[in-house]
Amino acid sequence: MPIEIVCKIKFADEDGNQKEKEEGERESLIGDEVPAAGRDLAAFASTSTLHGLRHIFQTGRLGIKQSLWALAFLASLLFFLYQVAKCALYYLEHPHVTAVDEEVMGEMIFPAITICNINRFRHSALTDPDIYHLANLTGLPPKDREGHRDSDLMYDDPDMLDIVNRTGHQLAEMLKSCNFSGDSCSAQNFSVVFTRYGKCYTFNADKKHPKVSRQGGMGNGLEIMLDIQQEEYLPIWRETNETSFEAGIRVQIHSQDEPPYIHQMGFGVSPGFQTFVSCQEQRMTYLPQPWGNCRSSIPGEEFLSGYSTYSISACRLQCEKEAVIRKCACRMVHMPGNETICSPVMYMCADHILDNMVEDTSEKCSCPTPCNLTRYSKEISMVRIPNKGSARYLARKYNKNETYIRENFLVLDIFFEALNYETIEQKKAYDLPSLLGDIGGQMGLFIGASFLTILEILDYMYEVIRDKVKRVAGRKQSPAKKPSENIATLVMDDNKDQSPCEVRGRHPEGAYATTMLPNHHRHYTHHGVFEDFAC
Repeated sequence: MPIEIVCKIKFADEDGNQKEKEEGERESLIGDEVPAAGRDLAAFASTSTLHGLRHIFQTGRLGIKQSLWALAFLASLLFFLYQVAKCALYYLEHPHVTAVDEEVMGEMIFPAITICNINRFRHSALTDPDIYHLANLTGLPPKDREGHRDSDLMYDDPDMLDIVNRTGHQLAEMLKSCNFSGDSCSAQNFSVVFTRYGKCYTFNADKKHPKVSRQGGMGNGLEIMLDIQQEEYLPIWRETNETSFEAGIRVQIHSQDEPPYIHQMGFGVSPGFQTFVSCQEQRMTYLPQPWGNCRSSIPGEEFLSGYSTYSISACRLQCEKEAVIRKCACRMVHMPGNETICSPVMYMCADHILDNMVEDTSEKCSCPTPCNLTRYSKEISMVRIPNKGSARYLARKYNKNETYIRENFLVLDIFFEALNYETIEQKKAYDLPSLLGDIGGQMGLFIGASFLTILEILDYMYEVIRDKVKRVAGRKQSPAKKPSENIATLVMDDNKDQSPCEVRGRHPEGAYATTMLPNHHRHYTHHGVFEDFAC
C-alpha cells in the first residue's frame, strides 16, 4: 500500500536584479545589442578599430609580446599627440599667403588724376587785406602797397575759403593743351578740389560716369601741357610752414572712391620736361583679423563727406579734422564738413597740430588698410622740352619768350601700360578644414584611428559608467533576501520496483528527480539555491 509523505523544500532566491542586469546588457550608446563581455576591456580591445589595442589587452598573464605592443602603441600615440600640438599651434598663428595674378581686360576705367601747383597763392591775386591777414602764412610783410604799417590798417574779417579759391592758380590760365585718348579736353573736364596745396584740380573725378581706356600705351591716356606761372610765385621774405623752394606741380593718381591726399601720396613734375607715367592698376585684397588687420567698408556708411567707401586717405583726413577741431575749434579749407573754417590766425594753430601728428607717434592717426584697395603702380620717365625749334614756335604761339617757355612749360602724359590689372590677394594659409585634415591624417598614420573610433571609445566609457551607477543604485534599493518555500509530495510505494522517493505532488515548476534528498545539494535554476529539506 502506497504511503504519501509531504515534504517541505526551502530555496534561497538569487539577486532580483539579475533580470535587470540581463536586460541592461542589450543596451548601448548607439542602440545596438552588445554582449555582456562588451564591457570587459579585453573584449572591447578585441573588437575595437584602434590598431594594436587587441594585441595589448588579452586574457591571461602579461607577456613579452604584449609589452612590446604596448610600447609601440604608446610611442605612436606620443608621436600623434606631438604632431597634433604642432598643427594646433600653427593654426593659432593664423598664417596667410599672398597670391598674385594678372587679368586682361577689353577696356579699363581710367583713374582720377589730381594736379596742384606747388605755389599756394598767386602774388598778383593777393590784395592788401589778403597780404595783411596772410602775413603769418606767407611771410610777406604786413603792409599795403603804399607802405603803411599794420597798426594803421583796418580790414574786415577774412574769409579763408574765398582767399584760397580766389588767389590759387586758375587751371584755365595754366592749361595750354589737353588730350585724352585722341579727343581734346579743357578745364571744364576738371573739377576743383582743395588740398594742403590750396586750390587743385582733378580729372575724371566723376565715379558715376568715369572715362575709360580701350587701348594701352602712350597717346591713349591723358596728355596735358601746363604753364606753372613761376612769375606768380610768392617772394620769400622769411621762411614759414608754407614757404616753398620748388617749382612745378604735384600729381596723384588715385581711384574715384578715395579723396586726394596729394601732399603725402603725390609725386612731382618739373617744368622743362615731358614726363611719361606708365601705370598699372593693382587690386589688392587683404584679410581681416585674426589673419590680417584690414577694415572692410560697411554698406551705407559715409566715412567722409562725399565718399561712401572707406580708404586710408579718407580716414586720415577725418582724423586730422577731428584733431584740429578739438584743439583749434575750426577746420581747414581742405577738410570736408560743415564746421567753421579757420581764420588765417587759427591756421597757424591747425598747421602746428598737423605737424605734431606727423612727428609725435602718440597723436598719429590709426588708419588700418581697407580690405579691398585699388592702387596704381607707376613707372616714370622724362625728356627735356622744348628743343630749340619748338621753343621758338611755342614762344610765338603763346606770346612768351623762349626762356619763359623753358622755365614754366611742362608736358604730362599718363597712360596704361597695357589693358590688364594685377590682383594681389591675401589667403588663409591654414584654415580649419586643413587642420582637421592634418589631424585625421596623423591619426590614421600613427594609431590607425578615425572619428568613428572615438565614438567607439565614448560608447565603451558610457557603458562602463552606466553599469557602475546601476550597481551602486541596486545595492541601495534592493530588499533583503527572503527564503522561498516550496512544498513537494513524495509517495512511498510498497512495490519494490519503484523508486523509494517519487514525486507525485504539485509544485510550481514540475516534477523533481527522485534522487532529491536532504543531503543532496543541487542547484536548480528555476528556484535558486537549495537550502533545507523537511518531511
